[in-house]
Amino acid sequence: MHVVVIGGGAAGFFAALSVKDHHPTAMVTLLEKSDKLLAKVRVSGGGRCNVTNGLEGDKRFARNYPRGERFLRRAFASFGPRDAIMWFEQRGVRLKVEPDGRIFPISDSSATVIDLLVKKAEELGVVVERGCGVDRIVPHPDRLDIVLHDLRVINADRVIVCTGGHPKDEGFRWLAELGHRIIAPVPSLFTFNLPDDPIRTLSGVVAEHVRVRLPGSHVETTGPLLVTHWGMSGPAILRASAWGARFLHGLHYRTTVQVNWVGGANEQDVRSAFAMQNADDAQKHAENTARMDLPKRLWVHLLTKAGIDPARRWGTIGMKDRNRLIDLLTNDRYTMGGKTTFKEEFVTAGGVDLGQVDPRTMCSTVVPGLYFAGEVLDIDGITGGFNFQAAWTTGHIAGRLL
Repeated sequence: MHVVVIGGGAAGFFAALSVKDHHPTAMVTLLEKSDKLLAKVRVSGGGRCNVTNGLEGDKRFARNYPRGERFLRRAFASFGPRDAIMWFEQRGVRLKVEPDGRIFPISDSSATVIDLLVKKAEELGVVVERGCGVDRIVPHPDRLDIVLHDLRVINADRVIVCTGGHPKDEGFRWLAELGHRIIAPVPSLFTFNLPDDPIRTLSGVVAEHVRVRLPGSHVETTGPLLVTHWGMSGPAILRASAWGARFLHGLHYRTTVQVNWVGGANEQDVRSAFAMQNADDAQKHAENTARMDLPKRLWVHLLTKAGIDPARRWGTIGMKDRNRLIDLLTNDRYTMGGKTTFKEEFVTAGGVDLGQVDPRTMCSTVVPGLYFAGEVLDIDGITGGFNFQAAWTTGHIAGRLL
């Protein structure tokens, strides 16, 4: 049996290894259109590779996928996060769980993961060919012909497509020509640009407990927020970008973003916190009386935005000024004027319609012998190791060739 895996990323390598694990005598060829293998693995997690997440429970884990939750719940029952952790550790990659649940190699280097995948592929006899772009697949009753850009034709008994996401429909053309429905791709996991907003002068400041809302949608996320020189990033923003991917795309990434700087606290909670000040606080400059564990630079920024002189004595600030400050703390507003890709980790929402893929096998219901794995499917997760877990899960299942 000859199995061809198209795509040399995380899902592609995992699928190829799974084929060899389950069908040791199969001939496996992995085709990569570029000259680089596992490029996204290399840059993931700032070069550390966020392998997966330590969140317990398949259902809870699957809730972190804006697209693909139900599909992955079934898939995780077959090969889930615990299975992936065991797979890597049994092959010599020791892992660690960070306080926020993200799991990395103890080496803190993506090279550890890359070296394992490449080495195992070599040991098992997977033939890796770079610079092999695929033009189309031609199905036959007894085989699948893969036509490359250079017009060479490769015959295969089974094909696993792991070509990742694409920014435009054209990247999925060859799969649509086979009869697959393609969900139009749009960006996911991006940071918010806030052109000319003064908050950008706080670049590097992190507010640990923030709630972000996108008015006009149901999107509401929580977590740390990082101020950057172009706007806002951090987990709360990235989650909002994922859950609001299509909503924001429809607005051309120009909308209002509401920020509650004190997490779940409401106006009354903040008033109560203000009321608990002591006599010493009343004599301090306002800039030295930061509340709700806010970074001082952010506190001073909000004072100024509320029209309060940071050098003013806290006890002399009247109710009207305090009300403006309370409104900013609990319902600050910013104008989003664009987006920026999060680091080099490009993720899209969209791809092959999951309704045409069997979650138990990853086999196409349109073309017999054709399988899918990874971001080529209409699956995407929030940050924290969820996208790689989807790659490991779908790749492993596809490689079983059931």
